[in-house]
Amino acid sequence: MLKLQIPFIMPDIDMLVSAVLFLIMLGIGISLSIKEVKAVYCNPKALLVSLCSQMILLPLLAFIIAFVFNIPAYIKIGLVILASSPGGTTSGFITYLFKGNVALSVTLTTLNSILVVFSIPLIVNFAIEHFEGNEKSFFLPFFYIVKEIGMLTVIPISIGILFKKLHKDLSLKLSKLLKPVMIVLLGIVFLLKFLGSEGKNGITGSEIMEILPFALLLNILCLLTGYSISKLFSLDKRDCITISIESAVHNTTMAFLISGTLLHNSNYGKVSLVYALFSFWTAIAFCFFVKKYDSNNVEAD
Repeated sequence: MLKLQIPFIMPDIDMLVSAVLFLIMLGIGISLSIKEVKAVYCNPKALLVSLCSQMILLPLLAFIIAFVFNIPAYIKIGLVILASSPGGTTSGFITYLFKGNVALSVTLTTLNSILVVFSIPLIVNFAIEHFEGNEKSFFLPFFYIVKEIGMLTVIPISIGILFKKLHKDLSLKLSKLLKPVMIVLLGIVFLLKFLGSEGKNGITGSEIMEILPFALLLNILCLLTGYSISKLFSLDKRDCITISIESAVHNTTMAFLISGTLLHNSNYGKVSLVYALFSFWTAIAFCFFVKKYDSNNVEAD
């Protein structure tokens, strides 16, 4: 049996990922203005639609998959944990690449990351009790989540916005240079994180094949749900693709925290590990597809 020893805790790789994400968010911040961020709150329709979709519809999708398919309980719970997690930091980068509403993306990532501190324990505790028959109670560390949001989103974005205000011409040049470099670098880092060889907890090749179809199904449903709900509410062209990305690119780091550290069951986190391998690339493929075949809803201005 093929066995790949893949870690869940890789400090050096995690530090590299955090550094790259900080730089990416800094680059995104350079493309933003305070006016654009204020516009998200002044016209909150897209924000509210997306938050409701992410916090209600996406976990519901995971439960539907869990009920329809006869799969191991650890996959069912892992899917629920993943679907209940907020959008990942990289969603802002993909939105930036495809000229979506970057201010909306960053705002969604920040607000949803705070709101799930209260929603995830309720949803996941219910899933564990229903699928495993165990009663567990855990809480997300509020100040830890706030610190992570600050370090990887709020601070670099704020620095970028300030830099653009002080050096507008230079910021435009830097934005063009950062795009191709960061997407390649981020792809390499994620691949290294998945294939790393240090650590005690691993995932076997058979487990990857067992998880992959359902993780991919959840990913596709999240993309389609985000896009469909946006069109249903007649949102702006740029908002449609932004909400789709936010719905499908989840914060797998938070999912690992919940699985391994808070619930002490690294098996749940294997679902997020497999999901992290492809979700960045499927989101990019989806954006290409939408731009090519649904020009009425997305423009590449």
